[in-house]
Amino acid sequence: MSNGATAAFAGGSTETQLVPSMFVFGDSLVDVGNNNFLNSVAKSNFWPYGCDFSDGPTGRFSNGKTVVDFIDPTTVGAKLLKGVNYASAAAGILDDTGRHWGDRYSLSQQVINFESTLDQLNTTMSSSNSTANMSQHLAKSIAFMSFGSNDYINNYLLPSLYTTSSVYSPFDFANLLLNHYARQIIALHSLGLRKFFLAGIGPLGCIPNQRATGVAPAGRCVDYVNQMLGTFNEGLRSLVTQLNENHPGRYLCTGTATGQWVTSSTTQPTMASPWWTPGAADSGGTRDKSPAFPMSCHAPTVASMCSGIHFMLPRLSTPYLLVALSSVLPLIVTP
Repeated sequence: MSNGATAAFAGGSTETQLVPSMFVFGDSLVDVGNNNFLNSVAKSNFWPYGCDFSDGPTGRFSNGKTVVDFIDPTTVGAKLLKGVNYASAAAGILDDTGRHWGDRYSLSQQVINFESTLDQLNTTMSSSNSTANMSQHLAKSIAFMSFGSNDYINNYLLPSLYTTSSVYSPFDFANLLLNHYARQIIALHSLGLRKFFLAGIGPLGCIPNQRATGVAPAGRCVDYVNQMLGTFNEGLRSLVTQLNENHPGRYLCTGTATGQWVTSSTTQPTMASPWWTPGAADSGGTRDKSPAFPMSCHAPTVASMCSGIHFMLPRLSTPYLLVALSSVLPLIVTP
């Protein structure tokens, strides 16, 4: 990532600070602890999550900081000017997604939450003697959006709890998600945001949750799951192209850290260790007595830990994602 882009998020000098703030919308991949305050079992405020934080677990579904940790999660007062993280574990593009985990902020609810922030932001900008008005501030800010994973693993791929797989083909379901996604992006645009980064979905067929189903041979990913995600990711790229063409002045781009995720997931050891219990929670059925997303594994040979849903690479996960973002961020940090 260029120095200019890094400084933009880190609060650099006025010469390099091209992005005043970042607004994060998404699921557990970018949730920094919002679900700690919800009546939900989709929480990660327990070990081994946060094992690389000096203060331990924070509610992030990772060992340490996430790719969006350029902004202070305690967004009150003047901190609003740097951005807000609205992400919520188990959230999906569809409102119904993840309901079996309890409360969560879906994409549409996160957009509503953003709208409710604008009055506070306007007041804060007025009292801070900012030279820019709110419209200018929002137009230069980045909206980071990471959705879609839960719509598959916590909806479409759970036929015992959701009917979507019996109603929609994989192709039609991807289009359903993209249509809903587009409406919310347009809603955010109408509220003032102009620069968007849309994260694609990684190879969910390689996460322990799917591999534990026994559909794929031992040690292999579930290929048909990864193949159906290709329809969504390709459609997302087409959506970005279409929105950029139809709305001059808007800057959208998309990216997927597929290579990095595949590398980390396909090198996992056999699922037999003190931290791995292939149980109901990972096969998509009724949860056992463990807390949310409890099925963890420890792989000393690759220094990685994972839950049934999330892979964690100590001290490596954030740099991996930053590498994926570095090639596209310069496209959206320019005025």
